[in-house]
Amino acid sequence: MNPSRIFRQPNKVRHALYAIGALAATFAITSVPALAGDSKQLGKTPVAIAIHGGAGTILKSSMTPEKEADYKSVLTQAVQHGYALLQKGEKGEVAVVETIKILESSPLFNAGIGAVYTFDGEHELDASIMHGGSKNAGAVAGVKTIRSPIEAALLVMNESPHVMLSGRGAEDYAKENGLEQVDNTVFDTEFRKQALDKAKARMQQVSSGYGSQQGNERFGTVGAVVLDQGGNIVAGTSTGGMTAKRYGRIGDSPVIGAGTYADNESCAVSATGHGEYFIRYNVAADICARMKYQGLTLNDAANTVVNDVLVKAGGDGGVIAIDAKGNVAMPFNSAGMYRASVDINGKVKVAIYKD
Repeated sequence: MNPSRIFRQPNKVRHALYAIGALAATFAITSVPALAGDSKQLGKTPVAIAIHGGAGTILKSSMTPEKEADYKSVLTQAVQHGYALLQKGEKGEVAVVETIKILESSPLFNAGIGAVYTFDGEHELDASIMHGGSKNAGAVAGVKTIRSPIEAALLVMNESPHVMLSGRGAEDYAKENGLEQVDNTVFDTEFRKQALDKAKARMQQVSSGYGSQQGNERFGTVGAVVLDQGGNIVAGTSTGGMTAKRYGRIGDSPVIGAGTYADNESCAVSATGHGEYFIRYNVAADICARMKYQGLTLNDAANTVVNDVLVKAGGDGGVIAIDAKGNVAMPFNSAGMYRASVDINGKVKVAIYKD
């Protein structure tokens, strides 16, 4: 389903359209085959992609078959779309942005439509992108009126002399450069409103108030990492942040090195989880540094940081990572992580639980 058509619908109609589309796609994803005409078969430089839709307490016992099919449908649509762009020779940053825009357009994830609510009942969105070849990067934080935050991050990377823009300034810059502006209510969903109500109820029961609202509602960040035909690796991340956040809180997603990082000499990483820990431990860049300076494999570096460093610190979440050879790692220390990938042979993997 074309996200641009859905954008023009009222919220209730738009969400219904997504449900119909997800149901129709369910029959196609029970066993996802390898994509036809993979890079090796066409004699092109191999390409690969991995995406995530957030990590957290995601249990099969609490997931209906219909909801599971919805998640798998959107993940499949997004990862296949990104892979197709890479096969056509599109640059990695284009594939990352167009893939993430599909996830931002789905009410299932905490990014764009479906973003969590702040304490005051609004949505403040963050996103970032980094190119592993040029080391160029762009990010926006705390924006409320930009349709696609990841598109704004790309604009900052490509056109601005800066790396990160925030709030009203970022919105003005996006508007001046022709990015679509919307009312903040476009991002509303009933599910996230209920999550806000639950978070506020917890806060009222604890004397320390703010900082005690943390529940599973904070998860759902989306991201993508790719290897393109030019041999470049690119990472991007987009999020609505943490439910009931206050005082302009910003997590790891727009922070280069914490939630997003890319270096052709090591890897590209997009993170999801409890952002404060990912910032403190510089998670995305740390994984790449362990590859670059310690000679670890992608899998070993990613697993060490996620399942050792973060666990010891008390942080939960996961990452998707890719290296210049197209190897993919998707470790997480939570019960589940919405994720999908297409490797250099065209093999598609879509998964949710720790299986």
